[in-house]
Amino acid sequence: MVELNNVNLNRLITFVAVVDAGSLTAAAERLGLAKSMVSKHMQLLEAEVGVGLLLRSTRKLALTEAGRAFYDASRQLLQQAEQAIEQARSSRDIPQGTLRVASPIDYGVMVVAPLLSQLRARYPALKVELVCGDGLIDLIAEGIDVTVRLGKLADSGYMAARVGRLRRWLVASPAFVARHGMPEAPEALPALPYIALTVLQQPQSFTLEHADGRQHAVRMLNTVFATNTATVCRAAALAGDGVLRATEFSVREDLEAGRLVRLLPAWTLPESDIHAVFPASPHLPQKVRVFIDALKEAASD
Repeated sequence: MVELNNVNLNRLITFVAVVDAGSLTAAAERLGLAKSMVSKHMQLLEAEVGVGLLLRSTRKLALTEAGRAFYDASRQLLQQAEQAIEQARSSRDIPQGTLRVASPIDYGVMVVAPLLSQLRARYPALKVELVCGDGLIDLIAEGIDVTVRLGKLADSGYMAARVGRLRRWLVASPAFVARHGMPEAPEALPALPYIALTVLQQPQSFTLEHADGRQHAVRMLNTVFATNTATVCRAAALAGDGVLRATEFSVREDLEAGRLVRLLPAWTLPESDIHAVFPASPHLPQKVRVFIDALKEAASD
């Protein structure tokens, strides 16, 4: 098998130009090179390929039998390279190809999946693949174009764009409030049945801040339901199992519909950021760019 690293593929351009122009002199003018340089490129190419390609005379230039086959293949190769470059450039303007996205499960279900469907409707040449999971993912190893990360970012060699704010609220079902009463102050929280998301660093502990600047540290002492998945936490809250520290995006519709109620609305939990994270690249693919813009638009609604 031919070792391509032993052949200077740039010489194919010169070779095709020589054949198309009909002479070394005409090819040199077309390429903006000295005739001696074109002649040297042809000699080196024949040495690299290992066969004679051109028959030279004082009056004309002709191809050997091997040269004819090599010309046809070289011309086709250059055309394919031009098409590949053109396609790559066009993707800067029109999102196309497959966009591979990773996301936490709840954010993927409630925000990313509908958003990707909207992008598909807007850009028919775009295909999508969504990978949902609550653990960190290696973008390069998994071939992921962009991932959504909630909260504080770990140090990495990736690029990141802030797309929104991550807010969390204390919520419970109306049936739960009917049984246990509406808490009037943070001091009433620890004894209430609690739903814990175990993937958080401190599932049972958090700090509340009042609008007047007061802070209150809370440690829930009665965890009745614990799980590693936010969507299961929401289901348990809807079933009336306990108090839940939930992300705003995951319970907004439930609050609007009355399926859940917000507890201690005068107190807030610390906010953090939502980021789109992607491998560093001199040119951000248009398919990634439009996805990030759509995330920012969704977060601003």
